[in-house]
Amino acid sequence: MQFRNVLLAATILSLPVALHAQPVSGPYVSGGFGMNLMTDSHVKSFTQSYGGGSTTSSGSFGNDLGLVGVGALGYGLGNGIRVEIEGDWRTNQFGSNAGGVISPHGGEQKYGAMANVLYDLPVHWVVTPYIGAGAGYSWNQLSGTNLTSGGGTGYFNNTRGAFAYQAIAGVAYPVASVPGLSVTGEARFMGTDGNRNYQGVAYSGPAVGGASALFNNDFNWSFLLGLRYAFNHPGVVMASAAPMAPPPAALSRNYLVFFDWDRADLTARAREIVADAAANSHKVAVTKIAVNGYTDLSGTAAYNQALSVRRAKAVAAELVKDGVPASEIGIQGFGESNPLVKTAEGVREPQNRRVEIVFQ
Repeated sequence: MQFRNVLLAATILSLPVALHAQPVSGPYVSGGFGMNLMTDSHVKSFTQSYGGGSTTSSGSFGNDLGLVGVGALGYGLGNGIRVEIEGDWRTNQFGSNAGGVISPHGGEQKYGAMANVLYDLPVHWVVTPYIGAGAGYSWNQLSGTNLTSGGGTGYFNNTRGAFAYQAIAGVAYPVASVPGLSVTGEARFMGTDGNRNYQGVAYSGPAVGGASALFNNDFNWSFLLGLRYAFNHPGVVMASAAPMAPPPAALSRNYLVFFDWDRADLTARAREIVADAAANSHKVAVTKIAVNGYTDLSGTAAYNQALSVRRAKAVAAELVKDGVPASEIGIQGFGESNPLVKTAEGVREPQNRRVEIVFQ
């Protein structure tokens, strides 16, 4: 009993550490199968009664390696803690006990139900380790068991229940191709607390009587491989995958440079636009750069034609200054034609006072 209390307390005290881990969130199912190592069985008293007399003996014997199976329904709280209801089964055959006080033949099966609390440790490994503890009830069945001592044999085939407890340590490995599915490996220590008194029939030669066997605590080490499936799992994130860079934006092949009314000199903003056009002309395939000048509809047509050419020449000169060969530049003035915004004659429209730079 003391060992059980220490074990449960140590496991529960470890749960509040680093609750930011979220390996499982929502409902899940799990199952496992493996080997069960049952420690020595201790018979506190084996009594055979024949008529008016009885004999009592006590002793211990080992157990062969057996099997264990576990299935559980659980729920992950999203902070590393999981709670689950478990059903389990274990079976072991009694080992030989040559020279012992009690010689066994047969075995023991256990069926149990547990409520478990588990904690997934927040470590960045290939596997996620976890620890846990559980408590519940176990039914221990002696299956066709003979206990022999002092020339008499007791035959037992019945079941007794007892409080059960366990400690769990395991690891979970996510299956990348099936989001939510993990392969698990576990080691468990399970014990039943208190005495179990079995009743049977005693044989000694022709004499037939009653038999009773009082077993002490039952301890088991189990090692299992299994599967766990989380229903609300978002998928497996590959930690090694680098984010893909977005594709570069396509470079513009047309630029607009605007002018003040009746002016052909470049503003500071106009120089920035020309500089961008010059820089990008080296990044795209360009055979010719058309520099076309325009005016609004204020002023005479002849004056505006000459003004549009002056504006185009100013932009071309700035392109050459920014590194564009003059041989690649073609200059034209279109005066009042092709306005961006159609207006009445004489209207001063800022968007029509422009030079278009076109990569060809």
